[in-house]
Amino acid sequence: MSEKQLPLQDIRVLELGTLLAGPFSGRLLGDFGAEIIKVEPPGKSDPMRNWGKSKDGVGLWWPIQSRNKKSITLNLREEEGQQVLRELVKEADVVIENFRPGTMEKWNLSYETLSEINPRLIMVRTSGYGQTGPYKHRAGFGSVGEAMGGLRNVTGFPDRPPSRIGVSIGDTLAALFATIGCLVALHERERSGKGQVVDTALYESVFSVMESIIPDYLLAGYIRERMGNILPGVAPSNIYFTQDKTYIVIGANADGVFSRLCEAMEQPELAKDPRFSTHHARGENMKLLDSMIEEWTKTLPAKEALKILEDKGVPSGLIYSAKDILEDPHYKERDMIIKVDHPQLGEFPMPGIVPKLSRTPGEVKHAGPEAMGKHNDEIYSGLLGFDEDRLKELKKKNII
Repeated sequence: MSEKQLPLQDIRVLELGTLLAGPFSGRLLGDFGAEIIKVEPPGKSDPMRNWGKSKDGVGLWWPIQSRNKKSITLNLREEEGQQVLRELVKEADVVIENFRPGTMEKWNLSYETLSEINPRLIMVRTSGYGQTGPYKHRAGFGSVGEAMGGLRNVTGFPDRPPSRIGVSIGDTLAALFATIGCLVALHERERSGKGQVVDTALYESVFSVMESIIPDYLLAGYIRERMGNILPGVAPSNIYFTQDKTYIVIGANADGVFSRLCEAMEQPELAKDPRFSTHHARGENMKLLDSMIEEWTKTLPAKEALKILEDKGVPSGLIYSAKDILEDPHYKERDMIIKVDHPQLGEFPMPGIVPKLSRTPGEVKHAGPEAMGKHNDEIYSGLLGFDEDRLKELKKKNII
């Protein structure tokens, strides 16, 4: 284990949520050294342990999502389990939960209750619709948040139904905003000495990145809808077919970059053509411009076209698959594919840490714990000081 100082190593987090949004926040905090104590009900694991593809009976998503975490079991539906959590809260800085609003209150674990025990406690709450409002009690998954937040309406092609992005982007966005909120609250606590609630809604997290769709509608009477691979009024920025029957991405919508693209195509005169000489003009003539660019890319293999574009300083690239990512030297140089020891699978490849800190970078010390309750003894005996008799009694009652 590394002896270097990690930026969050003095922060202890109790992670109560399941699946994606809450646990992803735990993963991000754990990457930078926070002690993440993941709580699962005895006999009923986080479904993420079995999601995705598997190898030798091991789910391949879990070791990534739960890296750096410690695993304990605790039955929060029982009063005795709730009391144990209160004892853990005395020793914690942050509680992460992503249950339906009202669940923690039903378990007598409201923020008001827990903050009486630990006034410095920060509770990070992620839900479909937030802790207030007429929809607060509705069940909400990332897919619904993507729909209500406006993302699904602009994803896909205009002649087809709304589509989804190929990853759980709604949950991930919510986790990112929740983590930002957690870090802000931790910073503020240094001044006030008090904790607070971080309330993050899935639909709001999606809506927050939806750019100018509201003023587009209210001030310009325009509703942004599905446009396939383009952005309305932004050109050229599309995918283009090549001679070797693949696609490359080119983004050259700024004036200077467009001039360099025209030079790469050996058609410098296009940069001064009134149809393409300004940002607005290129947007108005997007289809014509894209067809002219593709006429050029179709004469070249993808790698050759990209080399010409790179030499001219035009943003461009292949559309990567997992295979392409693994073969790319830049990913390797930036440590974006790391290998962590796994007790069953050996070297386990997973994404590296983002962002890169120059002086106190994060670290992945271990993959997600393979056994539920692996750290029960460390936490209950070591941290809380439970004796053997109490541990036996809690196990007998199925509390842990």
